Amino acid sequence: MRKQILKKLKKNSVKTFFYKEEKLKRNIQILLILLFSVFMKAQSGPDFSILADKAFQKLYQNPDDCINYSLSILNSDENIEHKIVLRNIISQAYAMKGDYVQSVNISNQQEEFQEKKNLSYFMQIFGHYNLADQYQNLDLYNQSQKIISSLLSDNKLLKSEDKKIRITVAKLYQLQALNFGIARNQALALRNLIKSNRYIDNENEENKIIRLENQIFQSSYLFRQNKTEEALQIISGVIAYLGKQKKYPLLLALAYENLSRYYFIKGDYHSAIDQLEKGLSKIEKLPFNCVKSSMYASLAKNYFALHDDRKYHFYNNLHTELKTKIDANTKEGIRYIVKLVENSQNKNIEFQRQNQSGRLLILILSLSLIIIVLIIYFFSLKSKNNDLKKQFEFFEKQKKKEKTVQPQASVLKEEETSIASKDSNKISKEKEVEILQKLEEWEESNQYLNKSMSLAMLSAQMGINTKYLSEVINNNKGKNFNGYINELRINHIAHLLKTDSTYLNYKVSYLAEYSGFSSHSAFTTVFKSVTGMSPNAYIQEISKSKIS
Repeated sequence: MRKQILKKLKKNSVKTFFYKEEKLKRNIQILLILLFSVFMKAQSGPDFSILADKAFQKLYQNPDDCINYSLSILNSDENIEHKIVLRNIISQAYAMKGDYVQSVNISNQQEEFQEKKNLSYFMQIFGHYNLADQYQNLDLYNQSQKIISSLLSDNKLLKSEDKKIRITVAKLYQLQALNFGIARNQALALRNLIKSNRYIDNENEENKIIRLENQIFQSSYLFRQNKTEEALQIISGVIAYLGKQKKYPLLLALAYENLSRYYFIKGDYHSAIDQLEKGLSKIEKLPFNCVKSSMYASLAKNYFALHDDRKYHFYNNLHTELKTKIDANTKEGIRYIVKLVENSQNKNIEFQRQNQSGRLLILILSLSLIIIVLIIYFFSLKSKNNDLKKQFEFFEKQKKKEKTVQPQASVLKEEETSIASKDSNKISKEKEVEILQKLEEWEESNQYLNKSMSLAMLSAQMGINTKYLSEVINNNKGKNFNGYINELRINHIAHLLKTDSTYLNYKVSYLAEYSGFSSHSAFTTVFKSVTGMSPNAYIQEISKSKIS
């Protein structure tokens, strides 16, 4: 009996042992499967946000590297939202090179409309930001400003805790600051930069880069407000930080160029040149053509102030050659946009039928208007020489019909009387008053100094019919658009010559370019027609009066 019990116990213990062994094996297998899945997930590649952040970093290191890197991701990623983000980065890289044809091409490559219906809220906002950015590249700052103002009025956008949305809001405020800065409204520009900083954290490099850009822009606007010491402190801190990082040559070049303004304002032209050369050395071998063109112009300006004609002509020629290439590419970009409209017109009509969204319709109509403006501007370039001849003849006739200048109140009263007597079939009294008010605000912004400014571009910026704008200028300013804008430019430069002795040392060719004229001869002709004397004779008279 005892033997039977022992035998039974032994048999049970063997079964228990094998049972536990099998259970242990199953647990080990489950653990291995879990570990393998975690390992495979880790090996499947980094998150897209990391890849996009790296692409954004390369944007400020070398545009060509950025394009190649972003394209390699774009070609292997089927996610439509990822593609839109990458295309935006590539578009910015081409814009930094001054290649606006490719910038517009990449930016306007859209997916099938039915796929875009399911885009997230973030991607819809990002698409509008992209459009505002393109408008600014085309010098249509008012259009850019309107899109951004509309977006930033959305409380849902401003209160979002989504990190992707927050950095996009930061970019929108930054872009708006640039719009105001170009309009010479430094106070609003600085206010928008402060708002931009509120949406920035330090979790990735994109946020850090936007913050550094904001500091560079902030110092620039402070310099323009003559707050030189405050600006100097900010830009010096940026240079010290970037000097340690050594990975963003574009930002460092921009910072040095900004610092050179401090020394130029102080009249220390040698130090200003030193800063510009330091900045230029960071990007000399990189395709940041737009920034290089600006730095060449600044170097020429400083060498001119030092009366170093050899180096002035050297850097001025570099600036002119590079600027000519960029301008030529802009013309090609206009031609490309025309073809783009022709090819996509049918698709746009179909899209409007499928999607009745008012906002999208407005965007499409706005784009069509801008394209028409650019076409008109392109063809106006061909007739520039003829326009200059007409301007001279027009001003000569006006000189014979000069009248006594009345006080501003009398002028306004005369304008109101003139408005009341207008043919009601042409333009209403209310509309003409509105246009005159917009013209007054435009004159205060000094945007007429832009060499590319034309009647078509001004009408697009103001959102006014070209025919109405031309009619109001002719009837109330006593001259056509070319005569009107050129007289504004001459009055502006004549005022600077009288109030800022620095400008008395500049050559007439620099004064011509600064005030928005295409050539030395055009500037001289119009200057004499407005003031009654040549630029050189005017400068001599001003110099004599200052000495006496």
